[in-house]
Amino acid sequence: MSGSNSFAPGSADRPEGGPPEPLSFTVHTMPRPSVDADRRTRAGRLKMLLVLLVCAAPVIASYFTYYVIRPEGRTNYGELILPQRPLPEALPLRDLQGQPVAATSLKDQWLLVVVAGGACDERCERHLYLQRQLRETLGKDRDRLDKVWFVTDEAAVRPEVLQAIPGAQVLRVPQESLAEWLAPAEGRQLPDHLYVVDPLGNWMMRFPAEADANKVKRDLAKLMRASASWDRPGR
Repeated sequence: MSGSNSFAPGSADRPEGGPPEPLSFTVHTMPRPSVDADRRTRAGRLKMLLVLLVCAAPVIASYFTYYVIRPEGRTNYGELILPQRPLPEALPLRDLQGQPVAATSLKDQWLLVVVAGGACDERCERHLYLQRQLRETLGKDRDRLDKVWFVTDEAAVRPEVLQAIPGAQVLRVPQESLAEWLAPAEGRQLPDHLYVVDPLGNWMMRFPAEADANKVKRDLAKLMRASASWDRPGR
């Protein structure tokens, strides 16, 4: 029948009786993630970081306060030691019976340190007295602070001095070895100061020679408050 309306693909373009031409397809680009998906990913990462910061905040805050922030009007009486000076693990310590003591045994507790020869002169006696009194003034926090006396010679320690400092750790150490860790202020000597060591074994504060007991007490109380969230009494 003439005038048929049937159609085949490409029939308008191919010669009559020729082979059919293949179909052609247009390939479009793949869809991209939406802007909202990107925002959700970034928000999720931010929330994860915030959770980590909240968990670490107490330790970060206390150390940032004492080791980093140094405003002109700061109220600490003792001199902050920056950078911190970690306890040498090879520090040759001995007890009064001559037995070696591992330096690492001093960690995990705040330390208030006196340095003096075994004869313990008037300055030494005053420091040991202050050490004992200052610890007691901390009240419920006193068990977080240990008293340490580094004896820097071989002189015998008088029994009456030992009786006056119950609970103190008395350890012999050569002065030249101790000087690789602790240091006096310019123009001073090691026995002139009281020293503070944190529970990680870092020497972090030195009090002035002839220190004012009330001002030292205030600094120690601040340290105890600042570290209360992560430090616990006892080793």
